[in-house]
Amino acid sequence: MTDREIEQRLPSKGRRKLKRTIYILPSIFTVGNIFAGFLALIAILGAEFEKAAIAIGVAIILDCLDGRVARLVKVTSDFGVQLDSLADVISFGIAPAVLLYSWGLADFGRFARFSAFVFLICGVMRLARFNVQVGDLKHFAGLPIPAAAGFVAATVYFCPEPPETVFFKPALVGVTYLISLLMISTVRYPSVKQLDLGKGKSHLVILTLAILLAGIFFYTRYAFLVLAYSYFFSGPITHMYQFSRYRLRYSRWLRVRGARVK
Repeated sequence: MTDREIEQRLPSKGRRKLKRTIYILPSIFTVGNIFAGFLALIAILGAEFEKAAIAIGVAIILDCLDGRVARLVKVTSDFGVQLDSLADVISFGIAPAVLLYSWGLADFGRFARFSAFVFLICGVMRLARFNVQVGDLKHFAGLPIPAAAGFVAATVYFCPEPPETVFFKPALVGVTYLISLLMISTVRYPSVKQLDLGKGKSHLVILTLAILLAGIFFYTRYAFLVLAYSYFFSGPITHMYQFSRYRLRYSRWLRVRGARVK
């Protein structure tokens, strides 16, 4: 029996309740996203950086679910879009920026606060640009802010206490600005929304998912670090590869043209 047939068999009052429940379902995940971001900030205030990283990770999962659920039940609204953006500012903008500052940048004083703010403002600009784009995109222009937050959370979760080395904090500053610039860049990143597990060879999909889940279960910190870093560097690597191919084709075209002129 389909969902429509079930809905038609319900009394009119029951249908109205079902529609309201389906309508607010994506917003429930969005509110959970906001709550996870709030918990991350509370954990940072208590210097519980590992818990803050976990809360940001939970917010990323909830953010993926609210969009997926909204598409499945075909329920979208302007209110939901705005609520989701505000949730992302809290969970993927403010929380990771404060986490970066408190976890590894605080010793730089004003420069640390400036660097954390650069991360935040670039994340907000990334969200604003995404909101004005229309249609289902196969690729993101710039590093998505949840991926940027995931990079920070995976790093802190892997190493809750920052390393006591001379090069760590300057390197962290460089990474902070790299993340910020990638968010407002035009480097293309694959969209997870286009992932369709129903296409292709199902046995390979099941095998990949099984290995992924086993890796997360047995090697949680390493698995999340590899996932976050792989996605983070996939954009620049793909960009450099495409640029090298373009340069190669252009040089070949110049050689052919030069030969014709001679």
